[in-house]
Amino acid sequence: VQLVESGGGLVQAGGSLRLSCAVSGRTFSHYNMGWFRQAPGKEREFVTGITWSGGSTYYADSVKGRFTISRDNVKNTGHLQMNNLKHEDTAVYYCALREFSAHPMHIASSYDYWGQGTQVTVSS
Repeated sequence: VQLVESGGGLVQAGGSLRLSCAVSGRTFSHYNMGWFRQAPGKEREFVTGITWSGGSTYYADSVKGRFTISRDNVKNTGHLQMNNLKHEDTAVYYCALREFSAHPMHIASSYDYWGQGTQVTVSS
């Protein structure tokens, strides 16, 4: 399976970006999807997740009310809309897929497939 992120870039604080994750090689609708990020010198952290049907979503407290996750199972694509960006949102953002798991969505080790990441830089 291949996951390819796009949409990252440089934006001023308060601005917006929309990340995309294009999935190929597997039936996208069979997987839950998550977005994680990793800033320099920090561990990878959970940002948001969405179940296979899109029926349930989960957000880290730091992004609630600012970020929105969505998916299109027909186009095999997931999205992360990021509004009111802050300098502390600067990181490499990764999308990831996992099959059904009893683990909570924020557990990175529960994901089976990862993209290569896309850089998001927010200038203050």
